[in-house]
Amino acid sequence: MSLDKVDYVTEEAPRQATIFDVARLAGVSHQTVSRVVNDLPNVRSSTRVRVEEAIKKLRYVPSPAARALVTRRSRTIGLIATGGPEYGPSSTVLYFNAAARDARWSVFTANMTDSDPGSIRGAVEAFLRQNVEGIAVISGHEGSVDVVAGMELTIPLVALEATPHTGLATVGADQYNGARNAVRHLIALGHRGIAHLAGPADSVDARERERGWRDELGANDLSARVIGVGDWSPSSGHRFGEACDLTGLTAIFAANDQMSIGLIHALNERGLTVPHDMSIIGFDDIPEAAYVSPPLTTVRQDFETIGRDMLSTLLSRIDGDRSTELPQSLPELIERSSTGPATNVD
Repeated sequence: MSLDKVDYVTEEAPRQATIFDVARLAGVSHQTVSRVVNDLPNVRSSTRVRVEEAIKKLRYVPSPAARALVTRRSRTIGLIATGGPEYGPSSTVLYFNAAARDARWSVFTANMTDSDPGSIRGAVEAFLRQNVEGIAVISGHEGSVDVVAGMELTIPLVALEATPHTGLATVGADQYNGARNAVRHLIALGHRGIAHLAGPADSVDARERERGWRDELGANDLSARVIGVGDWSPSSGHRFGEACDLTGLTAIFAANDQMSIGLIHALNERGLTVPHDMSIIGFDDIPEAAYVSPPLTTVRQDFETIGRDMLSTLLSRIDGDRSTELPQSLPELIERSSTGPATNVD
């Protein structure tokens, strides 16, 4: 049996444009292209526009190593992200990276499920070997920021924090007042027995939300009752919803939306209707919140703004500006159908 000869033709990948290609297209020297890429002075505005158009047309991507040789800067950032795949922190990581790309900065990311001090220190040391110019910390665990801050770094550090941290640039949402607004909404609907399903004890955000709940109840001479401490998951909300004592309660403020969803499901299994028998309000406004039954009243955090604020704050400090302090953003109350007037008040 004979085999016919088959000629295989492989298609070569297109060659990546070089600085010399950009120079030829723009009609300038490669040194001029380098000055434009690295945002150095002494380049005419018309020339700069011409070079930028050539870069865009050729899709030229400058080499970080070459850029560092010219500017003595790496234009790289280290990002430490600890905890599970919770919606809030993971969304902040996403928008932080998007903002860095827009600003033409590279990000080395160390993701870890826990906040083991040794692992965090190892990640920081690896970042320093990469000559990062700053470090950001996005963590749902208390203590992660303290580990990095305790290393006494000579480069800027910014952290996602619900509360200001002494000697450290922090960015975040006002969890405390967001929680107070949630409870205020329930009180305005006539609720007086308002319980709380808290988040993990090692979470600063969870503690701030609980503190806001307690203070708003106290300001209205209402008693506080925690029905459980969950782990942010729907299953933990469901678990507490199955077993909790609802005597004297007409509403529950859950520390996040996922636990709210599990809680609603458990209450339905107990023959209770939300919001007629029990109003439920969550926190975060995850994408599913508007589509559960009933649609969930919640407190919306602007994670895109938080992520971009973290990046801009860090870059400002890298550039030597430590005067800018961004205020905490106030989460927005989103009213949907899971809350309603109290109907079984004595």
